[in-house]
Amino acid sequence: MQYEFITIEGNIGAGKTTLAKALSEHYNARLLLEAFADNPFLPKFYEKPKQFAFPLELFFMAERYKQLQELLLQKNLFQQLTITDYLFKKSLLFAKVTLSEDEFKLYQRLFDIVQQQLVQPQLLIYLHAPVRKLQENIRKRQRSYEQNIPDDYLLSLQETYLQYIRQLPIPVLLVDASGADFINHNAHLKIIQDALEREYEPGIHHINL
Repeated sequence: MQYEFITIEGNIGAGKTTLAKALSEHYNARLLLEAFADNPFLPKFYEKPKQFAFPLELFFMAERYKQLQELLLQKNLFQQLTITDYLFKKSLLFAKVTLSEDEFKLYQRLFDIVQQQLVQPQLLIYLHAPVRKLQENIRKRQRSYEQNIPDDYLLSLQETYLQYIRQLPIPVLLVDASGADFINHNAHLKIIQDALEREYEPGIHHINL
């Protein structure tokens, strides 16, 4: 494995955590998963988005920063690869969709200060799936506060993600995850593993399962 830091990203319900766990087990990698359940504002946000968007995003940014700083400053001689199921930049991308203009300006100032202190991934795996598939996956995992997420919210996040990854200065493996099943279909996971054995120039590289 030529990479030391790989991040998996995608919309809500795309399968980020499932793939991150599978790859970390295969490569004996350090695994960093987003502690979304620790955010006390998440259920409140889905009930009253405008009221709780700012504390929600601020809490996520603080927790993501703490996780990444603690993990990436550690040296582990037996695990050379680190895999995460989120980009730190995710904080800003979600804030762009959820916050008002004035709130976003303030949030961005805080984000820019914090981001300078973190190591960035060498490669990004982006799982892309249609909203229909995302909603199907969201229903299957049965988190009560997620069951009424509007389609237009998922579409807005998807457009924001795609705009962002187009200008990333690192390789991005854009995976068509519309039919992905990394738990029951080993062939899907094998395609990702094989893709990680190759070298890539910066930019988007399409991977079909």
